[in-house]
Amino acid sequence: MQKTKKVPQRKCIACQERDSKKGLIRIVKNKEGQIFLDPIGKANGRGAYICKDAECLKKAIKSKALNRAFKIEVPNEVYENLLEELQKYED
Repeated sequence: MQKTKKVPQRKCIACQERDSKKGLIRIVKNKEGQIFLDPIGKANGRGAYICKDAECLKKAIKSKALNRAFKIEVPNEVYENLLEELQKYED
């Protein structure tokens, strides 16, 4: 009997949709407090997942989902950088 490999599931912090870890993009806050996109999903730090969609990121910004995920006040320029970075990864 072939054992099926379990696909890790993550939830988008904006739209609450579940998807495979590979289908979402990870946003990381490291020990230095820097917040950035982690396309590989291996960076050290606290991670939050979001759909590869600018609309979801805008929704997360509006609802302050990242502030809750990282338990800090996320500055606007960080959101702007994330939006710019995300445009590169959109399918």
